[in-house]
Amino acid sequence: MVGPVDPRLTTRVSRTQEEQTMSATTQYQVTGMTCGHCETSVREEVSEVAGVQDVQVSHETGTLAVTGDVDDAAVLAAVTEAGYSATRA
Repeated sequence: MVGPVDPRLTTRVSRTQEEQTMSATTQYQVTGMTCGHCETSVREEVSEVAGVQDVQVSHETGTLAVTGDVDDAAVLAAVTEAGYSATRA
């Protein structure tokens, strides 16, 4: 038999589900990347943006995929800080 459920635990589960639901992946087109070092520079800068959960970068396709609840302007500024330019795809 299971005892009463602690409401604090139930609330935490609900918040976690909300956070997962609110996370979206946004695609960007990045120009100027030519190698793995370029990918690393972009990944490191974008990873510092508040709300970012995951970053995928490809210099071969010039793409950046950012998962999380993030501000587009902050992501674009981070790419600029890394030395590249980007637009939302």
